[in-house]
Amino acid sequence: MNVLVVQDETRIASFIRRGLEAEGFAVRTASDGAEGLRLAESSDFDLIILDLVLPTVTGEEVLVRLRETGCVVPVIVLTAKDAISDRVANLDAGADDYVTKPFSLAELLARVRARLRAADQTVSTKITHGRVTVDVLAREALIEGRSVDLTSREFALLETMMHHPGQVLSQPQLIDQVWGYDHDTRSNVVEVYVGYLRKKLRPDVVETVRGAGYRFRG
Repeated sequence: MNVLVVQDETRIASFIRRGLEAEGFAVRTASDGAEGLRLAESSDFDLIILDLVLPTVTGEEVLVRLRETGCVVPVIVLTAKDAISDRVANLDAGADDYVTKPFSLAELLARVRARLRAADQTVSTKITHGRVTVDVLAREALIEGRSVDLTSREFALLETMMHHPGQVLSQPQLIDQVWGYDHDTRSNVVEVYVGYLRKKLRPDVVETVRGAGYRFRG
């Protein structure tokens, strides 16, 4: 799957690119609206992540011009503009989703997967490893067939780890993906939420790898 990220903030663009590439996406980036429009019109992308405040050509204009040319590629707007009027205007102009900054990478990736699923209804919405199943569309988690009530953050952490079964994920990686690029990576929030998952699922579902991070066992 090919994704175009149109974002003029280098740190955020790099953050999004790393997250998408870790999930197996091929990523191109553009740092201004004119370049983003040129790439979108000349290349075959499965999805576009579009900032609104861009040099040369605004994100709003990029969106309008793409839809005017008949482009049906899903577009997720990612912006600091959080007014309801901006959200409504861009959704009416043809955006498929609207995410405001600051954002968590886990949520953005979930929205990317949701948009791609909408374009390909044959893709399963469920992930199963061992005793645990999550339905990312219904936002439901089960262990050994038993439904478990998780908060949105607990679900995001579980889903993130289940996309990398058996892989050790460091605390900074998990903070980036679940809490966002601007969260303090020195925080013990991951340890706290892993504890919540162990209580609600099973104590051995997540393994602590001393000095390295956490591994999902299922």
